[in-house]
Amino acid sequence: MAMTEPQPPSVIDERELARTLFNHTWTLLEKESRSADEEERMIHTVHASRFHWDNVGDDQNRAVGEWQCSRVYATLGRAEPALYHARRCLDYADRPGMEVWLVASAYEGLARAQAVAGDFEAARDSRSRAIALAETVGDTEDRKIVIDDIDTLPIP
Repeated sequence: MAMTEPQPPSVIDERELARTLFNHTWTLLEKESRSADEEERMIHTVHASRFHWDNVGDDQNRAVGEWQCSRVYATLGRAEPALYHARRCLDYADRPGMEVWLVASAYEGLARAQAVAGDFEAARDSRSRAIALAETVGDTEDRKIVIDDIDTLPIP
């Protein structure tokens, strides 16, 4: 019996997979309490989503994927990977042509990671940048989403 080479998913299928994994990660993030297995699953799903966006997405998708990776690690209290992914998000968000809401979100994510790391001075600075940028977002819904995230920052 001859073995056939596995075929990569189509772009449409891979986009749907990236989206599904992203949404599943949010479902796990929003749970009031998670088991250790669910926390591990959340880490794997966020990275799987980010991987697929790398294959079929653009820099905005990559930035949002990095933001979500950072959020997962910050939620789990893991400062080093939260900071790493927040900085990667900011690298993508700072590229030409990115929308201001994305840059504001990148600074919100960085502030969250810095707070988890205990660097509250840097976190307050990043939060201020996020607020200043969010206030310039033209779309009311996008602005509200960013501001709502900023309002949940664990910064004294």
